[in-house]
Amino acid sequence: MKFQEFIRTHFNSFQTILLEFMCLIFAGAILLDLPVSSANHQSVPFINALFTSTSAVCVTGLVVYDTATQWSLFGKTVILILIQIGGIGVVSMSVLLMIATGKRIGIFQRLTMQDAISAPQIGGIVRFTRFFLKGTLVIELVGALLLFPAFARDYGPLKGAGFAVFHSISAFCNAGFDLLGFREPFSSFTGYSSNVWISTILMALIIIGGLGFLTWEDLMTNRFRLRGLRLQTKVILFMTVILISVPALYFFFFEFAGLPMKERILVSLFQSVTPRTAGFNTVDYTDLSEGGLFITVILMMIGGAPGSTAGGMKITTIFVIMASTHAYLRQWRNVNAFRRRIEADIINSAVTILTVYMSLLFLGTIILSGAEHIPVITAMFECASALGTVGLSLGLTPGLSNVSKLVLIGFMFLGRTGGLTLAYAMLRSTTRIQPRMPSERMTVG
Repeated sequence: MKFQEFIRTHFNSFQTILLEFMCLIFAGAILLDLPVSSANHQSVPFINALFTSTSAVCVTGLVVYDTATQWSLFGKTVILILIQIGGIGVVSMSVLLMIATGKRIGIFQRLTMQDAISAPQIGGIVRFTRFFLKGTLVIELVGALLLFPAFARDYGPLKGAGFAVFHSISAFCNAGFDLLGFREPFSSFTGYSSNVWISTILMALIIIGGLGFLTWEDLMTNRFRLRGLRLQTKVILFMTVILISVPALYFFFFEFAGLPMKERILVSLFQSVTPRTAGFNTVDYTDLSEGGLFITVILMMIGGAPGSTAGGMKITTIFVIMASTHAYLRQWRNVNAFRRRIEADIINSAVTILTVYMSLLFLGTIILSGAEHIPVITAMFECASALGTVGLSLGLTPGLSNVSKLVLIGFMFLGRTGGLTLAYAMLRSTTRIQPRMPSERMTVG
């Protein structure tokens, strides 16, 4: 029996997605554990190689080593490839290889692709795959070309080109890995906090990747006119504006008041964009107040759009919860948004996702706070960063115990594949018919 037939026979689409991600993570860990991957030509502990590989595949950016100083050119190349494959999706890469080799794409591959990118329907899924793979290449190439002049000026043409490509891919894939730690380890883009050009390009790449190609396809199909857009696209655009502007105002007035005006505006915008879910930073997060850290935790948990390179609960989930709450308080029978009704099963899914993510966040916070003897807000920040596949850190990650590292590895994996994907993967292929019980009212709230 061929391998593909074995997979199709024994695994459903959700199990296939998890299996492919796990295989890529372990393959990356084995490569990073080789002496050739390290700058000092010495193997690292396998748990650290596994942590780095998981962070790259799940486009998170949490690291136990500074990427610039720990890894050799080979190791950095492995990390970049893992970021790229993890960003566009392991299933998407498999479909790309099938297209390139002329192999037939069956219904099972199409269903798996639909589940992997949260496509609304299976029809046209191969055409859409070609669209977003080509779009990814074009956007990353344009981003690298725009970043090149600034990096070439600072580091020379050859290193500048490498930096431009690496950070363009990392930004678009919302990965958060950087190569700027050779000056000061784990410094990210703090040295460019007042650089309008680099900050703007990085924010644009992060936002474009976080919107997702389902959104961009809808915008291009309707020639960027709002009237004919799908409800999901309208919600994504609306929530993106809100989740960038409102936190930026808070950061501007309460966190960075002591900075010069130009830098103050830039870092306020950057710190409202990057938690969803890129992981770059232009300020030291240890300097933020607890209020600023808590807002960042909220942004990290919300994440980006469905079918995008971003993680988190997704902005559509939060919108549905908010719309449902508003409708209930107004005692409306239906939940409406942008002149469309939101179905009950969508609301149930949103509530389930919120419950799963918040339960995991609280559980992980308790474990890390107890195991590492650190404040709750610090533990919550690291857990939210892993679960939202963000990569921001308060400097805690490199010194974590193996138990805490395993917790964050699990969170990064769940955050990238999705909590519901894991739940569906664990379900039996046959669904039992649930008996309809008599109803009885109870008081809540």
